[in-house]
Amino acid sequence: MQPHIIFRKFINSEGNVLKIIVVGAGVIGMLQARELALKGVEVVLLDKGRCGREASWAGGGIVSPLYPWRYSNAVTALANWSQAYYPNLVQTLEAESDIDPELTRHGLLMLDVDDKIRALDWSKCEKSWIEEIDAEALYSLEPNLREGVTGGLWMSQVASVRNPRLLKALYVSLDRNPLVRVVDHAKVNSFIKKQDTLKGVVTAQGESIEADAVILCTGAWTSVVSQSAALDVKPVKGQMLLFSAKPGMVNRVVLSNGQYVIPRRDGSVVVGSTLEYSDFDKSTTEQARDKLSDMAINLFPVLATCQVAHHWAGLRPGTSEGIPYIGAVPELDNLYVNAGHFRNGLVLAPASVRLMTSILLGEPAPVDPAPFDPRVTRESRALV
Repeated sequence: MQPHIIFRKFINSEGNVLKIIVVGAGVIGMLQARELALKGVEVVLLDKGRCGREASWAGGGIVSPLYPWRYSNAVTALANWSQAYYPNLVQTLEAESDIDPELTRHGLLMLDVDDKIRALDWSKCEKSWIEEIDAEALYSLEPNLREGVTGGLWMSQVASVRNPRLLKALYVSLDRNPLVRVVDHAKVNSFIKKQDTLKGVVTAQGESIEADAVILCTGAWTSVVSQSAALDVKPVKGQMLLFSAKPGMVNRVVLSNGQYVIPRRDGSVVVGSTLEYSDFDKSTTEQARDKLSDMAINLFPVLATCQVAHHWAGLRPGTSEGIPYIGAVPELDNLYVNAGHFRNGLVLAPASVRLMTSILLGEPAPVDPAPFDPRVTRESRALV
């Protein structure tokens, strides 16, 4: 096989504007299409369903990994870059779309943390502010928290974004860009190949679309779509709830024993989430609904007065090493991947997209690309 092509001048070998197909229109696929188009690349964005209606829509929108000190240095590097970039991204998207994604910096309060010494040590090394707070400070932040909590860890700089609004803003931005063609309900059935080189895709509707490269941003479906032995991505279901609460009932993102509550600006409270290895099943269950509801009401008894307005599920793209794949797929020239972000797709998206763009166009990378390279063995990725 020939080395993967790096398009340095955004013009293909025939002198035409570079054309890229992005498969999968979650937050990463939509941001990827937007960034490439802003650089003058022609983009076709395909999704098997409706844009922005899978894991990116289903998540909570916390702009931080949960328990960030428990992640690899590679994931931390992506998170740090993205967190710094998010305010500018949201402001720009609002200007482009007239939709406010509601990025709110209300902080992350963590309860019942067993490894808090490790967390505080990580904070010092990463210069990511985590402080230990006592009961008095804690209840000043959350007056409606259940009685008897003696303290916790506090990350004051953590924000959340209202992910459905972010996705709507991205859609409008893309729709207004003449270099982007967005096609919903366009499942990729097969690849157009010439020997070991990818030339395009064929959709379920029978449309053949040729391009200079294809980027798979296909989340939990990446292993199925790519048919690549190098990409080990599995679906992990997460069920969520939404309480019709009032402003002030919950003020911060609160995390306890791996589950969380997230307040929105209108007062509603998102509750999540389960971790279920159930293949591609997105059905919801009464058992999960009761468990999540009980957890939220145990944290904030005032939520017992509120109705559960919505209950849904999404499929996260999990990898065995907890590190996404970003780079060239080894079996086929001109095929790339940006997927496998598990619970962190929203927070890692800006840096992941910038990294993928840098690899494709030969630009400076925001972080070291090596840990995310699909050509690296699983054993090497596990050591990162």
